Amino acid sequence: MRIVAKDLTYTYNPKSPFATQALKGADLVIEEGEFFGIIGHTGSGKSTFVQHLNALIRLTGGSLTVGDYDLSDKKCKFLELRSKVGMVFQYPEYQLFAETVEKDVMFGLKNFCKDMSEEEKQKAVREAIETVDLDYEDVKDRSPFELSGGQKRRAAIAGVIVTKPEVLILDEPAAGLDPLGKQEIMQLLHSIHGGWCKTVIIVSHDMDEIAENCTRAAVFSEGKVVMEGAPAEIFRRSDELIALGLDIPVTAKCARILKERGIEIDTDFTCDDFISKVLALYARSGGVSKADTGVARVENTDAQGGAGDAQ
Repeated sequence: MRIVAKDLTYTYNPKSPFATQALKGADLVIEEGEFFGIIGHTGSGKSTFVQHLNALIRLTGGSLTVGDYDLSDKKCKFLELRSKVGMVFQYPEYQLFAETVEKDVMFGLKNFCKDMSEEEKQKAVREAIETVDLDYEDVKDRSPFELSGGQKRRAAIAGVIVTKPEVLILDEPAAGLDPLGKQEIMQLLHSIHGGWCKTVIIVSHDMDEIAENCTRAAVFSEGKVVMEGAPAEIFRRSDELIALGLDIPVTAKCARILKERGIEIDTDFTCDDFISKVLALYARSGGVSKADTGVARVENTDAQGGAGDAQ
């Protein structure tokens, strides 16, 4: 499902003293099949934008199409759209509510797939739970509140993917997790993306997460898209990102320090690529001393070297 937004505008509390314009003409195209990142500081409009994609926020200005769904059309089949565009909010484990994990995951099917038989629903629930690497027999009859933090998040994600959406949107999917937990969640998302979910969109403040996982990304600021492209292209504009009040990946910070010392690394800003280029430079030069006055440069010659290859 190709996503095309043109001149998207949205105002909270319109015609009131508290009116706040969150989107001010946002233009963005997300192609089917991408693992797409959305970046922006608090209040930049990024969360408002993604909530438009499955009509949690209804279109009020501009145009938006998601696959064959025109969200400006009052006859648009919004319920059908929401079954195909899944949304996982930040800290989704706080949205668990049912008596058992199985009933919690089943909830989406009851809303969106009313024509399914009970046998088909049970099969879909089991598949969703196993997809997020939980043991179905172990957790199905347990209260979701008895699970560990990581298990709760996986159960919440299962409740969204149970309808097998073609587009999966996640707001800060790894927020609050330790490094291992973050790695496991991102591996899970890549597994889902490599399976039946064609497009994954993550909203994240973690620039390392964007650099390591996304094929393309967009930067939101003051309600507009101000940058878009491959993460490597975006993070080469580190001065602009910092001016917007955004962070940059650790690899980009290291590259800036090295450049100040006359050493330029041509990298895609994934850890594997950055380290390999630094080691290659060190091997060629026999070590780089402070006395060096020229610019040492290591070219990014790997034509296949994309963000996803670091996984």
